[in-house]
Amino acid sequence: SRNLKLTESPVSSCVSLKSDRSKERPPELSDEAGPSHPKSLVSPGGSTTDVSMSSSVPATEPALLTRLIRQRHKISLKRRCERVTEGTNEAGSGTLLKKIYTELYITEGQSEEVNTQHEVRQLERTSKKSLQDTPIRCQDIFKAFSEQQKTIRVVLTNGVAGVGKTFSVQKFSLDWAEGLENQDLSLVLVLSFRELNLVRDEQLSLLTLLHGFHPTLQKIRAEDLTVCKLLLIFDGLDESRLSLDFSNKQVISDVTEVSSVNVLLVNLIQGNLLPSALIWI
Repeated sequence: SRNLKLTESPVSSCVSLKSDRSKERPPELSDEAGPSHPKSLVSPGGSTTDVSMSSSVPATEPALLTRLIRQRHKISLKRRCERVTEGTNEAGSGTLLKKIYTELYITEGQSEEVNTQHEVRQLERTSKKSLQDTPIRCQDIFKAFSEQQKTIRVVLTNGVAGVGKTFSVQKFSLDWAEGLENQDLSLVLVLSFRELNLVRDEQLSLLTLLHGFHPTLQKIRAEDLTVCKLLLIFDGLDESRLSLDFSNKQVISDVTEVSSVNVLLVNLIQGNLLPSALIWI
């Protein structure tokens, strides 16, 4: 795992994106996947997304189907991330992210007090006492910089409120959606803790959860998730009302298995669920 500290750039600062999504109703989530799903769903932001574009693809061509789903998802993610607004999520409004984005000064390290506040003490901790204070590009946070770090699966970033953590998530996602960075990733899926708070008392499978918050993925199947190279981004840990109880011994290893959102996230972080997926908190 990697713990990253974000420091305000000496050039200018970014104000984290605020959203009124928590005031909205959660998306309709059902464990009955299949043809009964409507062809369009209302996303948490209030916009309607058409998910019928792949219906004409034969079921015997899963690779083509997955590729079409990925392209539709990239279009949706680009639309979601290319503009930033304060207090609103209206499509087409706001300022282009690229015009105001300032690269953050990100370094590798441990911030004990932030971990204590956010109840992630149980995450794997790096054993290195002295780490290079070399800035890390946001787009490179999963790349190993030493022989000791063969692979990095879980990344936790922390920084003071308003430094631009959410903007970094948007920039990372936008660069991927536009085909500029990290094209080895099959899917980049962003979930905010504000949204997850709305369904914290629900019993869901991971597949249903992703279908609900990302309507463009309605046709993706359980077997697709297990073979794709996924990045799951959980944004806004400071706003989480989930307990993230790492002492819970319930093991979930199937994306169709139903449990609480808290248990699903814990098993994702621990690597029991989708062990090949990358996790950014």
